[in-house]
Amino acid sequence: MNAPQDSAYTFHLLTPERWTDFERLFGAHGAYAGCWCMFWFLRGSDFTRGQCDPNRLAMKARVEAGLTPGMLAYLGDEPVGWCAFGPREQYPRLLASRTLKPVDDAPVWSIVCFYVAKEHRKRGVSKALLRAVIEEVRRRGGTFVEGYPSPSTGEGRPDPFVYLGLEAAFREVGFVEVARPTPRRLIMRYSIQHP
Repeated sequence: MNAPQDSAYTFHLLTPERWTDFERLFGAHGAYAGCWCMFWFLRGSDFTRGQCDPNRLAMKARVEAGLTPGMLAYLGDEPVGWCAFGPREQYPRLLASRTLKPVDDAPVWSIVCFYVAKEHRKRGVSKALLRAVIEEVRRRGGTFVEGYPSPSTGEGRPDPFVYLGLEAAFREVGFVEVARPTPRRLIMRYSIQHP
């Protein structure tokens, strides 16, 4: 089956009106092990204690407070993918990371998670989401979008271990490598040109 073109997808920020779609996409297990995409907002034991329903309720509270922690991709009316992004400074775990330290003082928007419905994986959803996130950051006046993917070495890895994305998708969209802090992690950046 051919992958749909980007134009086949629609994209919407996660708002209270779209919460049930988010729950539908993430399913009963909250994507992976009850994460509910709270990993980067919480440090250490706070995240572990919150796995499952507490993390779900914490994310819901963020959304109901008017925050937009990410973007959903739809194919027709079906939510098929998710990308979490925001200004780097809003993620306590990222700020504390020794591996993903800032490479400079540039204000960056960080992409910290992808989740794609199993039946839609390897069909270009992540690349389509990357392009949509770049446009949203451009709309908000941002200049740099940064991601932290795994190298695309061709090795098969379980899906939970590539939640930060793969290098090949970022490169195809126009991100360039700015650092490689470990053999298994890159820092890649997209520079937005404003008129």
